[in-house]
Amino acid sequence: MKYYLTTPIYYVNAAPHLGTAYSTFAADLIKRFKKMEGYDPVVLTTGSDEHSLKVERAAQAADVNPLAYTTKMAAEFISQWAKLGIDYDHFIRTSDPKHHETVRWLFERCKKNGYIYKGSYTGAYCVSDEAYVNDVNPGDPCPTCGNPTETVTEENYFFKLSAFQKPLLELYEKSPEFVKPDHRRNEMIAFVQQGLNDLSITRTNIQWGIPAPVEGHHVFYVWFDALISYMSAVKDDDLWPADLHLIGKDILRFHAVYWPAFLMAADLPLPKKIFAHGWILHEDNKMSKSRGNVVRPGPIVDVVGADALRYFLLREITFGQDGSFSYDALIQRYNADLANGLGNLASRTLTMIHQYRNGVIPDSPGSSDIAEAARRTTEITMDAFCEFNFSRGLETLWSFISVIDKFIVERAPWKLGKDTSDFAQKMLDEVLYSAAEALRILSAWTHPVMPNSARNIWIQLGMTAPIESVTFADLHWGKLPAGQKIGSVAAVFPRVDASAIVKMENLEVQEKARQAELFGAAKAAVSSAVTPEASAAAGGEKISIDDFVKVELRVGQVVSAERVKGADKLLHMKVDIGEEQPRTIVAGIAESYPAEAMLGRKVVIVANLAPRKLRGIESNGMIVAASLEGGKPVLAGFLEDVPVGARLK
Repeated sequence: MKYYLTTPIYYVNAAPHLGTAYSTFAADLIKRFKKMEGYDPVVLTTGSDEHSLKVERAAQAADVNPLAYTTKMAAEFISQWAKLGIDYDHFIRTSDPKHHETVRWLFERCKKNGYIYKGSYTGAYCVSDEAYVNDVNPGDPCPTCGNPTETVTEENYFFKLSAFQKPLLELYEKSPEFVKPDHRRNEMIAFVQQGLNDLSITRTNIQWGIPAPVEGHHVFYVWFDALISYMSAVKDDDLWPADLHLIGKDILRFHAVYWPAFLMAADLPLPKKIFAHGWILHEDNKMSKSRGNVVRPGPIVDVVGADALRYFLLREITFGQDGSFSYDALIQRYNADLANGLGNLASRTLTMIHQYRNGVIPDSPGSSDIAEAARRTTEITMDAFCEFNFSRGLETLWSFISVIDKFIVERAPWKLGKDTSDFAQKMLDEVLYSAAEALRILSAWTHPVMPNSARNIWIQLGMTAPIESVTFADLHWGKLPAGQKIGSVAAVFPRVDASAIVKMENLEVQEKARQAELFGAAKAAVSSAVTPEASAAAGGEKISIDDFVKVELRVGQVVSAERVKGADKLLHMKVDIGEEQPRTIVAGIAESYPAEAMLGRKVVIVANLAPRKLRGIESNGMIVAASLEGGKPVLAGFLEDVPVGARLK
């Protein structure tokens, strides 16, 4: 029985970082786990999303054609995945002609079934998110990412997304496993219940894209294009539908609303499950290039190895929720769990077998108590991994390591080795076999998470069958052959000290410089995406004093604040500026300023801006903040006490 899974198809406007590596590590784990379950074939697709306005502008800024630009960027992903040990089967590029054929084929099916029509569109478009934005004025910030939007007027082809409100809601109800975790499914239900607007799926104002099979110049909208790549990669392999799309929570709407609607319109099978995991936070914010808080996996791998990074992320973070990364936490868990835990168990067990039994596995059934603990461990870990609760599964395995460590200490094999009586030697055989058999089972279980390290332990145990061939039937107690000669003992996880953090940070600086050179054109492209109005505001054009006095700046005090549902960056506030009623203001500062921290705070307000809607809330004013290079806002404030409503001049 086949199992087909995918990672996101990654944008090529930034190099891989811990966030993209996290998605890909998890997909790699699931692939290896499904093989252990007996699925065959198990196929993993990853790839690069290369058609977008951002990419076109980046290529122009680099003075190269878009295909040459994206080829260089795709090669960076392929190189990084090789370094991280990702066992993927297909790397699909959206510039691949095979993919172009599939996109046009699916478009024609949707059109034939009456779900495509020609129309015109005028509205805001966020280049950063490659998404159409509702309820904002020209040049207003995107309510999702905060970057300036652009006004787009085009004659496009539209997809009748509005026709799929009821079918999608029925899908979510009848197939509760379609979107996971459950709270993400509930978000999609709430989104669709609000009503769906038809979606423009072609563009006429860009050149870099897949030409649509229609009259005139039309290229496909990036999200119509990119989603279909999951199908393009395996179109000739009889693997569709996908069993799992693994994605980050920020692109769930495209996968759980647009994608099934496209497939329904084309009368094609839907993927079986979409799982949206959380973000990796660094410095309390989502890791992203625009914030300047990106941590790259390469320097970490150079110091502690890919398996240590894989283990840390999958053990530290509950899959489906946000989690934090720090170098300190990585080193602490490495030493506690890997060096002192699994690594120490492997070293002491194999060393004792060499010392007391000349490197040969003794003939013993092992301890019945340890055998039962192993059975329970396998049962609980199996359930956890099936539910993608990797953290719980790994916690269970490490609890079993503690059981073995305690068993060894209590039996004291170093004392039994000195006692030549038959009873003592039989007990010694039982201890050594139990520890070695537990190590075999642990190696098999940790292989999906830490493939190289598990393989290393497996070989040191003297196992002849490849660890990649292990199935769950092989995890029953007693499969370790008596009389088997073990290999040489070598440390799998040598301890590291605080100097490892310094090494990683120094290598991070070097890697950042290398990637900055590689992706240098992208920075220039970002500036070219800023609207003329925003450029003027940034100081690119002088204004007169008459223009300045038109801006009414006043002192305000925040009297209430709460996050805007479904928008990670937005705070909904009531601000007293000395008027009869407090102003309602929506500001993109939630990731830097918690709602509770804003209560009672005095801020600077632009009081005479025209009202605008953000996420359905009418905002009457703007809070003034400095924008740092990393994208983190810092609110303007006062060193002395100033009255509410005072005007700034």
